[in-house]
Amino acid sequence: MTTKPAFTEKRFVITFIFVTSLFLMWGLLHSMSDLLNKHFQDVLHVSKSQSGLIQFSVFVAYFAMSVPAGYFLKRFGYKSGVLLGLLLFATGLFLFVPAANTASFSFFRVALFVVGCGMATLETVAHPFAAALGDQRTSDQRVNFSQSFNAVGTIIGPTLASFFLFHGINASSTDLSSVKTLYVGIGCVIVLIAVAFLFLQVPVLTDPHAITSSADDAAFNVDTEPGKKLYQHSHFIAAVIAQFFNVAAQSGTWAYFINYGHDVMGFDNETAARYMSVFMAMMAAGRFMGTYLMRFIAPNKLLATFAMGSIIMCVIVAQGWGWTSYISLMLINFFFSIMFPTIFSLGLKNLGSHTQQASSFISMGVVGGAFFPMLMGLIANHDVAKAYYLPIICYVIIFLFGLRLYKVKVGGLAVK
Repeated sequence: MTTKPAFTEKRFVITFIFVTSLFLMWGLLHSMSDLLNKHFQDVLHVSKSQSGLIQFSVFVAYFAMSVPAGYFLKRFGYKSGVLLGLLLFATGLFLFVPAANTASFSFFRVALFVVGCGMATLETVAHPFAAALGDQRTSDQRVNFSQSFNAVGTIIGPTLASFFLFHGINASSTDLSSVKTLYVGIGCVIVLIAVAFLFLQVPVLTDPHAITSSADDAAFNVDTEPGKKLYQHSHFIAAVIAQFFNVAAQSGTWAYFINYGHDVMGFDNETAARYMSVFMAMMAAGRFMGTYLMRFIAPNKLLATFAMGSIIMCVIVAQGWGWTSYISLMLINFFFSIMFPTIFSLGLKNLGSHTQQASSFISMGVVGGAFFPMLMGLIANHDVAKAYYLPIICYVIIFLFGLRLYKVKVGGLAVK
């Protein structure tokens, strides 16, 4: 009888906790940047479409940094990769001080680009790192579990940002001192995490993706066709495309959540920001539930089901039907929850020694988030509700990936 694989091993527990904390931190910063959209619209007097350049600055950094981060990871290993990511992360956060002092939207975008480089490096490293900390038959569960704490970070982010950016601030205020305080404080936390990680004793890891085994190769996710080039693995190419559209949908949906609450529901900025914490809680709930459901439902089938749920919710949101549409907007994040980690994990299957390089390319695929907020912003300038028709295109592609395109092909034949 086949022994049921453990979630992880005792020797990996401390390392897994530290790696999971990284997911929380970049989730926190991602969600905070979405509140910057409305804050900079008010304080720096930029339009909705111009504020989409905030997401452009962060996500274009993924395109620029993910492949170099992948090569760095392959050359120097997981721990060094984490430290590089944290260094870039903290540097970008501290650049918010001169950006605020000059009240320059362009300078803020430079700071956000550096922050994005740090997040790109951490995502490139952390996903295969988490996947490697145990049996590969449970790698989907580990990555989704770690991503659940990414969702916890997205709940904390709007709460923090709302307090610093909107609490007691007059809509006509041009004060940016709160931005400095918020981002420098988080930068100091990042530095402390880096110091702690520096002294962490990471167990010696045998890369399970690079092991060849004559027994049950598919079960352990080893490369069943070691002669193939990375680009010849069709499920990997499909994962890069699916991740591009996945993050495009996410970035646009998140970027105009505050505007939807303000324009459609009539909320002030602080009230809309509080609801964003609920919005992010829906994603956390979806990730924890998704991790549990994957014990019984194949990850690709769950991914396709959740993508269809997102399509239905987007149609309802675009109608602007008050609370019915607003609750549906909340539910988009529930259904979105498992998409990023599941696409990532499915794309890394059976890649063997290509795994670390593949991780960097899948991370680079999130550059879709750089462009989509600006496209949605062009519609949102006139009707923010109607802008939510656009993500449907993205979720259709993710549905197709979960339905058929995820399959690993061996000798030209698709295998599950």
